[in-house]
Amino acid sequence: MNTATMQMAAASGLMSLALFGAAVVVLALLAGGFWMNSRIKYREPPRPRPDEQPHLPPEGAVHEVRQSMESQEVPHMEKGGRPLTPYELSNMKSRPSDSGQSQGRPRWSKGSSGSFGGGGLGAH
Repeated sequence: MNTATMQMAAASGLMSLALFGAAVVVLALLAGGFWMNSRIKYREPPRPRPDEQPHLPPEGAVHEVRQSMESQEVPHMEKGGRPLTPYELSNMKSRPSDSGQSQGRPRWSKGSSGSFGGGGLGAH
């Protein structure tokens, strides 16, 4: 055997050893991750029993209420006065709308998908 062939064989063996070492490191990291995860799970409180699960209220399921709300106007700053901070506006309340608009849910026109470019015929 000449020296060039021996050098190639040595480099190939060294590369194989490096790849094997990298695989061992990856497996060690995975095993460490599983071990760490099991330790964390062991410290967590146990899952709730069926009798500890939440239950529906006696009057049944809560239903959605739809209504339009109007917020109060933000007070205007007087000329030369200081602006209000968000903390001073925290007591702003909203009230039901007096506009008489329908409290129903807005619907799309008949035959329309409701989306732009939805492939429907569009409004006619």
